[in-house]
Order: sequence, then C-alpha cells, then structure tokens
Amino acid sequence: MIEDHDDVATALTQAAKAIHSPRSLDETLDAIVHAAQQTVPGFEHVGISIVHSGGKIETRAGTGQLVWELDDLQYRLHEGPCFDSIRSGPVMLMADSRTEERWGRYLPAALAKGLRSQMGLRLYTDDGTLGGLNFYSTASPGIDPDALQLAELFAAHAAIALGRARYEHQLNESVASRQVIGTAVGIIMERYQISDERAFQFLVRASTTSNIKLRAIAQEIVDTANEKHAALPTQSNSWSRSEADS
Repeated sequence: MIEDHDDVATALTQAAKAIHSPRSLDETLDAIVHAAQQTVPGFEHVGISIVHSGGKIETRAGTGQLVWELDDLQYRLHEGPCFDSIRSGPVMLMADSRTEERWGRYLPAALAKGLRSQMGLRLYTDDGTLGGLNFYSTASPGIDPDALQLAELFAAHAAIALGRARYEHQLNESVASRQVIGTAVGIIMERYQISDERAFQFLVRASTTSNIKLRAIAQEIVDTANEKHAALPTQSNSWSRSEADS
C-alpha cells in the first residue's frame, strides 16, 4: 500500500511539468518512466512504447536494459501482457509468471530473465492507440492494490505527451509538404512558362497517373532541380578592383 501520498503527488507533478516543458519527446517520456518507477509500488522497471502508422511497435523510453529486452521479445513474438494491452487490452496483468498459463512462447524466455510479475497499459486518446506503458518486476510476485491506479495516472500523462508529439509531427509534415509543393510549382512555372494554377494541375495529374503521392512527386522535381544547380560550374568573380570601385 502507498504510505507517502506527498511523494506520489510530487512525482505526478513532476511528470506533468515534464510534458509541458520545452523538452524533446524522448526526454519527456524518460522523465515519465523514472517518475513512475519511483512511485508505482511493486515494479522496479518501467518502459514506454509507441505504435507507428504501419503498425510497428517501438520502445522509446525505459529505466533499464530489462525493459528493452522484454519489450522486444513480446513485439517479436506478438504476445505478452504489454503487446496484448496495446492490441486488445487496455490493461493486462500478470501477477505471478511462475503460475501464469497465458503467453506460452513469451514466458519461458521472460522467466529466464528473472521476471516475476508484469503489467501493461494501453496509451490512447480519442484519435486511437498511441502505444503502451509497461511495468516489470523481478523482485517478487503479486501486484499491489494501488499499483494499477497509479499506473493509469502515469499512462494518462504519457498519452498526453505522445498525442502532443504526434500533433506537432503532423503539423510539421503539413508545413513541409506545402513548402516543397510550392517550390515545385515555381519550378514548373519557370520551366514551361505557365501559370501557378496550371503548374499545380500538372503536379496533380503526374501524381494521379503514376499513383505516387503529390508531395513525393514535388520532392523529386525539387531534388532534380537542386542536382542540376549543383552540377553547374562555379562562376568566378570577374570583377576587377577598379570595376568594383566604380
């Protein structure tokens, strides 16, 4: 049971500050897992994983090597409490690995690494699943009654951090796409002496015909133009001092 509620409040406050501070995503997630490690009873190791758009799951923060090893094992085998919490969860508990009957391929290797108990929580927002918050213990079996409630609080913080990062990534991608498409339109306008509207339609037709995304077509045009420019011989400064002074 939790004995010091002030420590819990302090850890949660620090996690909240980490989310809203101007840190990188990995620094924010690292702060969360260490705060959870110090606060959630019964688990010595904590990790956070994310789900990429293609479905691949990747560990992004962990308090020790065991987190990375057991996360990787579950994601390769497509089974285990943490994997299942992400795919079907949202919460998976394993109180005692020695008597557990689920996850037959995962457990032998996990037991060999000293795993005694485990807890996995899905990280999600209204937009969908973002990843998972994973807890491991090698000290003793059993799950403290307070552990799940505290873990859910940290999972909420981690979901906020991941949601913010995904939004910022999408925003940056949108800005980058507009810039490269605008540059490609300018190149086509200059090359064929056409209006910006016709140049944009040229890109759209090329994208539709080739079944390649519009940004990819635009990026290829920009890259080709940059390569041609780089291949041009460097023009020496032909001005003489007298010409410069005149």
